Amino acid sequence: MEMRDLRELLSTVASGDVTVDEAMHRLSSPSFEDLGYAKPDLDRSRRQGVSEVVYGAGKTAEQIAGIIRALREAGEGHVLITRIDPRKAAEVRGLLRDDDAAAFAYYEVSRVGIVGKKPEPDGIGYVAIAAAGTSDLYCAEEAALTAEMLGSRVVRLYDVGVSGIHRLLAHVDDLRGATAVVAIAGMEGALASVIGGLVASPVIACPTSVGYGASLGGLAALLSMLNSCASGVSVVNIDNGFGAGYQAALIDHVGCWNQ
Repeated sequence: MEMRDLRELLSTVASGDVTVDEAMHRLSSPSFEDLGYAKPDLDRSRRQGVSEVVYGAGKTAEQIAGIIRALREAGEGHVLITRIDPRKAAEVRGLLRDDDAAAFAYYEVSRVGIVGKKPEPDGIGYVAIAAAGTSDLYCAEEAALTAEMLGSRVVRLYDVGVSGIHRLLAHVDDLRGATAVVAIAGMEGALASVIGGLVASPVIACPTSVGYGASLGGLAALLSMLNSCASGVSVVNIDNGFGAGYQAALIDHVGCWNQ
């Protein structure tokens, strides 16, 4: 049950339209559904403000579709699926009910699938996603779509790496106006430190696996970001655009989801 649904239920109890016993029955329904291969968390929206996200890598199309069906039948208005390739996405669409299949959108760059419409932004500001290079867009778009699905307005700043720092400085106002900034970069990962010295808001640094041999699949960028001399920079794992976008959306919703 989502937070807004819980508020509506409590309001109907207060008005006398729903009895206390009936409300207790609704609230005591199972918080997860046992599908055998998965236990979708049906109560996460109420506890955390965000429904469960489906990690698609390593799951079959049938498993993903089954989890989606369980979440949708429990009343989830939209479901986010990460790390799903085009072929599996097509298979999932074919396994969903007609209404869910029609509501399924696939974003190939980020390998993200979405069932249902994106929610209207309801954060306290907006999230800026700054990507160093075009090669980093797979990760940047995963972060951007995640933040949007969590109800944040997103400003995308792409190809603003430090090798042409004037491109970044042209967007200083966008960066400084953001509630949180996600800095996404491979190679030497310097973008996060530069942004961290320009803004007062939290910076979530996300290293990518983009780079030549000595970048070690993103390890060089990760270590650079972990050793940033800029204050207020936190770091997620290599290529974890989802984690970066999620954290930025949490910051953008401080005090919102627990009201």
